[in-house]
Amino acid sequence: MNASERIRVIIYHAKQCDPKKCTGLRLARMRRAEIVHSMRKIPRNSVVLNPISKKALSREDVPPALRSGIVALDCSWKKAEEIFAQKWSARQRALPYLVAANPVNTYKPIKLSTAEAIAGALYIMGFKDQARDVMSVFKWGPTFITLNKEPLEVYSECEDSSEVVEVQKDFMQDI
Repeated sequence: MNASERIRVIIYHAKQCDPKKCTGLRLARMRRAEIVHSMRKIPRNSVVLNPISKKALSREDVPPALRSGIVALDCSWKKAEEIFAQKWSARQRALPYLVAANPVNTYKPIKLSTAEAIAGALYIMGFKDQARDVMSVFKWGPTFITLNKEPLEVYSECEDSSEVVEVQKDFMQDI
């Protein structure tokens, strides 16, 4: 991985949140991500972050992410199942156990904002500087990396999804 390489970040925005509080829209305003409003605009073979996927994100997802980008879905948790149930031409991956730092869900496991999900994915895939850059646009952003430093580092060393799942089990047992 070249230090100058960056992963394209795409956010499918379902227009279901308060635009003033939306981390996805803020990332787009700050030129850290691009917003799409249509499923057809999501690149084929991209890596879609899906909390209900059966496969965990890992370093093995770097090649397709470099080619086609990572996609976060910015939608209501209540509507998420409906959106994720649709047919995708992309790789769906779940993030492993991480804790939110955003003001709405601080210290809650799994309930990450769109920005936190993107940063977590970038970090796990080895794009740590890009992950820090994504979180730098929020006052609470650096706290997300600090709060999850140990698991993020360990996940980023895992070769594949099954290894990430094993490591995740260890973190969850400690809680």
